[in-house]
Amino acid sequence: MKQPLLIASLSLATVAAATAAALPFARHRVPHESSAAGSLAYSNGSAMRVRRGARDASDIKRKLQQAEPGTYIGEILLTRDSALARWHDRTAHPLRVWIQPSSDVADWQPEFVEQVRGAFSAWAATGIPVHFTFVSDSATADVHVRFIDQFSAPISGKTRWARDDHWWIVDADIVLAVHHDGGEALDRSAVHAIALHEVGHMLGLDHTSDVANIMTPRVRVRDLSAADRSTMKLLYSLPPGPVR
Repeated sequence: MKQPLLIASLSLATVAAATAAALPFARHRVPHESSAAGSLAYSNGSAMRVRRGARDASDIKRKLQQAEPGTYIGEILLTRDSALARWHDRTAHPLRVWIQPSSDVADWQPEFVEQVRGAFSAWAATGIPVHFTFVSDSATADVHVRFIDQFSAPISGKTRWARDDHWWIVDADIVLAVHHDGGEALDRSAVHAIALHEVGHMLGLDHTSDVANIMTPRVRVRDLSAADRSTMKLLYSLPPGPVR
């Protein structure tokens, strides 16, 4: 049974094959969706629950309590029905990222590609055990990034990812708009901010209500905050799955 995809979307306020074969991915995938406001709908059937195996829920809760201050991991757990999703550690086998190299969309700029690369690099610099390599062949990529003219909804970016039964994320797609839904063109700084937000979703983060963070639904900042970095590092220090 193929399982769903998460769709995370962003509105801007001011602004594998060879590698996968070596990793213990389950064959089943679970899909997820979110609205522009960041409301995520998760399937919680018992068949989709993680097999706990060697996971020590009490130890995970203890680590969460110790490290939660200065993060918004609690908001993510509320959104996810007390579950975390993330990629396997990918240092020896970096995630392969394909970024659309050109576009016929009016106002698209070649510099947008570097702005997106910079967003991936900024998250990698937080010290998480996930590295990225950029590939020219989309067929070999784990993550695809493409550009469109604009969304019909008041959003500027959308992320879709799939996870397996163990809550490991296994692939993802990011779509970035060149124009607001009203038609205004986005500049390079705005594209970078949107990409930061969407790569955060791709790595497993959800929205936070604090507008000082890049992961707020309506982004007002252009860089990662201390809370963004701390939350991502905490997520990647824990195993995925339910923590209840």
